[in-house]
Amino acid sequence: MFDLLIIGGGPAAISCGLVLGSAAEKPYMKDKKIGIIAYTKGGDLNAALLNNLFGVPSGTKGKELIKDELERLKTFTSIEQLTAEAITAVAKTDKGYKVSTATNTYETADLVLAIGHHPKIADIKGLEDLVVEHSKSLPGVNKSALKNNNLLVKDGLYAAGLTADGASQSAISVGLGADVAVQLLTKWNDGVFDHHHDK
Repeated sequence: MFDLLIIGGGPAAISCGLVLGSAAEKPYMKDKKIGIIAYTKGGDLNAALLNNLFGVPSGTKGKELIKDELERLKTFTSIEQLTAEAITAVAKTDKGYKVSTATNTYETADLVLAIGHHPKIADIKGLEDLVVEHSKSLPGVNKSALKNNNLLVKDGLYAAGLTADGASQSAISVGLGADVAVQLLTKWNDGVFDHHHDK
């Protein structure tokens, strides 16, 4: 049983993991079990050439940035990187959520979905009624998002990045992932705001 599962391998998911991983020494984080399924196949950043992302040299390939940041995420031992595969179902349980892939099933109290804005979100069993048309797509392009209120889809379920109806800019996705992390830190700190800056 995880306290949190992060689903996604793009900037929003990884950013969420980095913020939470860097807060591992907080007293309320000591016993938290966090996992990430960093599935990136078909993600927009894989084919990107980055020329305007803060802190990233112009000409950086998105695929290389993802690879480097997933390696950096491994330095936070409080975040367990699970088998990278697409999820097929999300089910509400008494204790939180059950997440299924083709080969594994995981249980978690809280869940972050940062799985892009592809129409196939609606194919994930259990999410069908939560999917809306992505409001920031180009005209005529069929993209999806999850209904949310300040990134909260429903109790214990969060959306980040493109999945939260964010614009297709890496900097925005990074920020939305960090925002979800801050909301979780605050929740786990008994509602006392904590945004955690590294020293």
